[in-house]
Amino acid sequence: MSTNNNQIILNIRFKIKPGKKDSFRESLFSMISNFKSEPSFVSAIVSDDLVIYEIWRGTKESWIQHELNKPYRAEYEDSLTKLIDDRIVSWLEPVGEWGSRLTLLT
Repeated sequence: MSTNNNQIILNIRFKIKPGKKDSFRESLFSMISNFKSEPSFVSAIVSDDLVIYEIWRGTKESWIQHELNKPYRAEYEDSLTKLIDDRIVSWLEPVGEWGSRLTLLT
């Protein structure tokens, strides 16, 4: 099995403020609608507990340089102060995959 150094995975877990789950979900889905057409975007999965799992082409550094400064992200980040208490961001590199070809590992 080979690894793919041309993709990065963001696994983000949010601690939503009480009573804000629906508003947060609306804000998150709006942001996904904006970034889903980005050239380096591969896939995003949001679970019912509002953990997001995003796959992007590139590296952590290239994602920070090219994606983090998008105008729609600034609007989203501003909205988070009213919606979440905390978030944990994990940067992952794919090393194996079964059942799909999202990370293009062989």
